[in-house]
Amino acid sequence: MTNVIKLSEARVGQRGVITEVGTHCHHQAEDVELERRLLELGFVEGARVELIHEGLFGRDPIAIKVDDMRVALRRREAASLTVDVGTEALAEAAE
Repeated sequence: MTNVIKLSEARVGQRGVITEVGTHCHHQAEDVELERRLLELGFVEGARVELIHEGLFGRDPIAIKVDDMRVALRRREAASLTVDVGTEALAEAAE
């Protein structure tokens, strides 16, 4: 069974694998730019992620471990990343 969520909905300690980057609806130039920037930072499909910290006020920004590096994002940016936090994803992330 899979549990696919937006990365912005994750809680501290949750791990998973990125299944989709961006909305793939490129009507807005800012959406295209955000997707490009996320890809450059290493947020690619198949990358293992873990939410390691969230800000005190409004839980924003969040710190995310992407494979072997750490990146800070705002939750609205993290909303464009879809993550599988199911049991299969956790098994892959442990490898």
